[in-house]
Amino acid sequence: MANTRVIGLDIGTSAVRAAELELGAGGPRAKNPPTLVRYGEVPVPLGSVRDGEVIQPESVATALRQLWSQAKFESKDVILGVGNQRVLVRELDLPWMPLAQIKESLPYQVGDMLPMATDDALLDFYPTAELDGQQGRMARGMLVAAQRDTVTANVLAAEAAGLHPQMVDLNAFALLRALSRGDLANATAAFVDIGATITTVVLASRGVPRLVRSLPSGGQHVTNALATARGISAPEAEALKREIGIGYAVTPDRQDAAEAIAHVVRGLVESVRNTFVYYSGNNPGAGIDVVVLTGGGSHLPGLGQYLSSASRLPVTLGDPLAGLRWGKSARRDQITGRESCVALPVGLAYGVAA
Repeated sequence: MANTRVIGLDIGTSAVRAAELELGAGGPRAKNPPTLVRYGEVPVPLGSVRDGEVIQPESVATALRQLWSQAKFESKDVILGVGNQRVLVRELDLPWMPLAQIKESLPYQVGDMLPMATDDALLDFYPTAELDGQQGRMARGMLVAAQRDTVTANVLAAEAAGLHPQMVDLNAFALLRALSRGDLANATAAFVDIGATITTVVLASRGVPRLVRSLPSGGQHVTNALATARGISAPEAEALKREIGIGYAVTPDRQDAAEAIAHVVRGLVESVRNTFVYYSGNNPGAGIDVVVLTGGGSHLPGLGQYLSSASRLPVTLGDPLAGLRWGKSARRDQITGRESCVALPVGLAYGVAA
């Protein structure tokens, strides 16, 4: 296998981000680590992407064209991510067959499990294990069912920018691929990506996904609550949010702002903690070793300590670039201090060789 260059594209609520990796012979887990060739990001207008779904295709296409112009990506072939409340992911056991046959059979096997008609869904199956059941050999894996129109909207926006989506991948799996390396590859870890309006939680044991959830809350909700409480603009609220953080003492004149932040963060952290409790309840004896935070929302000062206290688990910031080599065109100044924001595009690029 010759060296392969792959571009992972994340269309987020606040920005479009793309990472180009060069994978040597053997793919992401080969002896020689992948090289980050280029990375870029461009903000998107507020409201053009809502909860991970493109609402204003032309606005997003304009941002994508700007991204390609600025970062100077040489290819327009991309691996596109998807992940929002209209994507269902659940563990499923099916009679063993070759993977291609399992995928072909999904519309006939899972119709009664879905909150949508199979004709309106894009279905996939991510195998995680084989086991012997009462009816013989079984395949265990993660069923992915996405509303067809939520995927189509993102694909059409990319195509309107002149890009060529080669594959659509689940953001949760991309997150896992980007971060489950080194010590984390052998741990039971909770990967928590806090985006602008969606928080993705992936519970994985030794690199194998066991539970995936998308929570309808993120950093933008904190900013919006603060803007409303103070009667200030979103940029002003964003700056003030970063100054105040969560869990720190504030002066009396900032008490209202601190309460607005805490109200939203408490709800998000409680939802994340409940996901951990659900996992532990369904996997007796399988404790969680560590929580790994990524995404723009993870940079709220004090959030890691707050989540650690609520969950009684160690919390760390994820670094998807650890172990990667840097290409001559990759600019460190774009990424330093914001490594966790690069997790999704990097993981999407990994997916082509997974």
